[in-house]
Amino acid sequence: MSESSSGVNTLSGSFPKSHSSQYSELGVTRTPLSVDHSPDSGLVSTPLPSSRFQFVPWHRLKQCDVTGDQLTCPRVREGPSEEDFNFREGRDFCLKRGRRKRREEEGQSWEERLQENWENCLELNLSYQDLGDPYQRENFFRILRRLIRVEKLQLIDNSLTDLSSVRLPRCKMLNLHRNHLVCLRQLPKLPAVEHLCLSENAISSLRGLGALGSCPLRSLNLTRNPVNFSRDYRAHVFSCLPNLEVLDGIPKLPVDSLPLRVKGPETSRMCIIL
Repeated sequence: MSESSSGVNTLSGSFPKSHSSQYSELGVTRTPLSVDHSPDSGLVSTPLPSSRFQFVPWHRLKQCDVTGDQLTCPRVREGPSEEDFNFREGRDFCLKRGRRKRREEEGQSWEERLQENWENCLELNLSYQDLGDPYQRENFFRILRRLIRVEKLQLIDNSLTDLSSVRLPRCKMLNLHRNHLVCLRQLPKLPAVEHLCLSENAISSLRGLGALGSCPLRSLNLTRNPVNFSRDYRAHVFSCLPNLEVLDGIPKLPVDSLPLRVKGPETSRMCIIL
């Protein structure tokens, strides 16, 4: 119950066509049934043989040599429901609760970790995952923590709220467009980041921005965040990020280097409504 093989990307030409067709069929989430005849026929619908692969990740399939670093857009799939567990309990192709719990306690085998090979992944797109299932979210963060060499990472529209427990030591480009981040302290550790997109989140202040000051950050996108309306927004960002060249798609302007205005009664403006 982890990454679905439906995410195999064939656009790069890394795999033959047979790989795409084989693994896309295994990513179907509905249990395929035989043709349902009328009750008068006396025939009963039964699961097709392929249904035993419904919740099997690609790295548990026999004679499968695809590794995680070859999957450009993998799918972190949700686990089976309680009904599916109860219905399939006792069958040789189901994932039983006891086996699942034991696997979580003992961890993956060395062969499975080599098959996933997330540590050698350089570019990955984990966007639009619809992380509504607890097991799916747990597996999603497990993958993120193994991306120690990733340089380009897309995490668009995943309803993410906190990534502070994740470290991406070699990530140069991170796209977190359209998530639920409310603070810059919720970002992962990004010592090598050069391009960071945080557009369409809920970031309301620049607190925590200084943590990015030691990074070689060249471009930052904070458009459509409440922080855009804060006073001296651009000047504050550039003062904290000396290497920054582009903010919200606009190159650094001479006015962005002016000293921050001193807050006080003489510079404040008040609107009185009678």
